[in-house]
Amino acid sequence: MTDHLDIKTLARRESEQIEWKENVADEDDVVKTLSAFANDWANLGGGYVICGAREELDEHGFPRIGSVGLTAAKIREIENKILAGCRSQVDPPIAPRVEELPADESDRRLLVFVMPATRHVHLFRGRKQAGRYYVRISRETIEARNGILRELLVRKGAVDEWDRRPCATATVNDLDLIVLRDSLQRMGIFQPERGLDEYLSETKALSAFVPPILVREPLTGTLRPRNFAMLLFGRNLQLHVPGAFALFSIYPGTDRSEPHAERHEIAETLVEQARRLLELLDVQSYVAFDKTNQSTPNAVKYPREALREAMINALAHRDYEMVDPTRVTVFADRIEIVSPGSVPRGVSVEEMREGRAPAKWRNQCLAWFLNRLQFAQAEGQGIPTILRSMKAEGCPPPRFEASEARVVCLLPAHPRHRLAKEHRRIEEAISLGDFERARNALSLLLAEDPMNARTIQLFAEVQSALKSPGPVTDFLSWHEVQLDGLPTPVLTQLGEALQSGEQPAVADLKKALEVYREAFKRQGDLREYFQKMKGLAGEKDYASLRLFLDSSAEHPDLKEDPDLAWIRGATLMDSAVRCGETAANPNLPKATRARASKERRRFLRLAEEYVLRAIALSKDPESRERFRQGLVLIEGLKHATPPEIG
Repeated sequence: MTDHLDIKTLARRESEQIEWKENVADEDDVVKTLSAFANDWANLGGGYVICGAREELDEHGFPRIGSVGLTAAKIREIENKILAGCRSQVDPPIAPRVEELPADESDRRLLVFVMPATRHVHLFRGRKQAGRYYVRISRETIEARNGILRELLVRKGAVDEWDRRPCATATVNDLDLIVLRDSLQRMGIFQPERGLDEYLSETKALSAFVPPILVREPLTGTLRPRNFAMLLFGRNLQLHVPGAFALFSIYPGTDRSEPHAERHEIAETLVEQARRLLELLDVQSYVAFDKTNQSTPNAVKYPREALREAMINALAHRDYEMVDPTRVTVFADRIEIVSPGSVPRGVSVEEMREGRAPAKWRNQCLAWFLNRLQFAQAEGQGIPTILRSMKAEGCPPPRFEASEARVVCLLPAHPRHRLAKEHRRIEEAISLGDFERARNALSLLLAEDPMNARTIQLFAEVQSALKSPGPVTDFLSWHEVQLDGLPTPVLTQLGEALQSGEQPAVADLKKALEVYREAFKRQGDLREYFQKMKGLAGEKDYASLRLFLDSSAEHPDLKEDPDLAWIRGATLMDSAVRCGETAANPNLPKATRARASKERRRFLRLAEEYVLRAIALSKDPESRERFRQGLVLIEGLKHATPPEIG
């Protein structure tokens, strides 16, 4: 008996550390589990096998431990068999500590095998099977295979990390000495007077962080390059590391179903792969200019920093024992960078997404060289740089996906670039006269972003073509668009669309007044709108014209303009005529007709003042003659038989 352990405390521990056995029918299963606890894949410090206890559910459905217990004779029998198996069936042998705990009944005990983690990798040999390595994952004891086994061996120091190991198929003659020399020069450590022989040894390390480039094979004494040296400086690299190549593909659409695609196969040293991929990715980092966006007219499709870091991370930290290539695939709306191999143990996808992943990655020697060659940033800065640069450029956040086979970094394009493609399709539909298709597409875009200036501009253009101002008025009202945030060209087309109907409604004209008042605040564009006013005057559209005059008459650039004075006079003449019609209507009240007659005289007087002002300001003989005809019209209206009020 001992006071070191307590059954209630053990019941609260993580399941990776506990194995419950009610009846020990298979001693091999217990020994196998103890070897898995000694291997300590979960890095929990080991585990416990408790014999004589079972897991059961309480009345609420939660697990609890039933302490059945074992007799004294059974405890001695199981203990002897298990300890004998730990010595004979596990290599190197393990020696779990044995303790006993009280059971529910006084004549029985729980038998506990306590197995601390060791510094070794332990192989278990079953009575009817060959030796295998086992690890504990969740509640299960499973065989360690492939990537799990490789990482377990590396973690325990049984083998070096892959990039530190010798390349078994290569010799010194497989290194490209020119590439090696150029790389050392670029790193600033090459000394020409000493040559390369000093670096081609098994003892000369370039840094305390990396081993020598070469390693001597124990049995044959052959000098062989380490794997990182072959990746960086090797000839015919794929003969020695079959998966060490990259595929760069470009698809015009959003998936791989497009019939045409561009494909580049890059099978050179890792330095050349990085250089070529950077060149190809730089083409994707172009700027879209939108003059309708006053706050951020320039938008980069993909930040160069993000592309560079994502690509270098994929090359540096991938699993080169897998034959799959590094893949960079460009779609219309995103770039996917696929790195073969899983994320290292202890790094979660959630931490990657948040930029909190620890600086613990595969191929540390390779990463050191890429950093010194100015391809990569300092350790642990790659993913935070990707997140920061994407956010700074207004791009959606990157997405990270991981499995046992690969890690994917997905970089979405800036939204403006996706919209640019949609806008081109809409412009094509407008050119083809397919206004309904254009209107339907614009409705979807406006639902996503009602403040995109180019989308609003195309929407106004389509509604003008359809001579349908109502949807424009409704859109501006529903979305409460802030007019001061829209560029002048957009305001222009909105105003035109609001007046495009055969007989514009009062609501449309009122909304046009808001639009044009905002436009008139921008002095640099007044002449453009003034030409529109003159055109409206020529069309006798005085009702719409009056919407503009109050906003423009006192402006210093237009106050002395004869055309504006004439337009105001013509508008007042139209008002006088309409007042005369009201005054002549016998069906109206006497007071209404009297007021209309009085207003008629006032409008004629003001009209005469503005027409005389236009004549005085004008220097063009033809314009002055046209203005004088206006005076004749005013005189005729003055001397027309005034309506009888009765």
